[in-house]
Amino acid sequence: MRHVICFGNPLHGDDGFGSAVYSRLSETAGLPADVKIFDAGTCGLNALSLFEDCQEAILIDALEPNGQPGHVSQPDAQSLLGESSLPLHAVDVGYLLKALSALDVPMPRVVVAEACSIQPFHPFLSVPMKRAVAETCRLVYQILGIAHG
Repeated sequence: MRHVICFGNPLHGDDGFGSAVYSRLSETAGLPADVKIFDAGTCGLNALSLFEDCQEAILIDALEPNGQPGHVSQPDAQSLLGESSLPLHAVDVGYLLKALSALDVPMPRVVVAEACSIQPFHPFLSVPMKRAVAETCRLVYQILGIAHG
């Protein structure tokens, strides 16, 4: 199985990026039977169960604002071990990756986009992050070898 695991909180501005990617990918018709998409929200280490029976995983998350809103990148998972992604997450993706490194599972690919702003109780993505959702979905299709998007 291949899993796409999306993190974020849609009630906190651009932190809802992962949830928006999840929604867009969930609407995709014709995904291969071996691809499962999950909205992990802010579940932290509870997301470890999403790696069961998974041969390949892609993690989707937003990065803290740092001058390039909406910039999509694929950092090496090893470089994120123990790093923070957003302070609003109870346990961030970097911490999750550190926990995964102790298990006998393949390290996931990571796709992130830099947030414009994180605003508690502001359930809307910024314009740069809305564009990043479409770009990220195209990238996920490419990584999975799916002709779609």
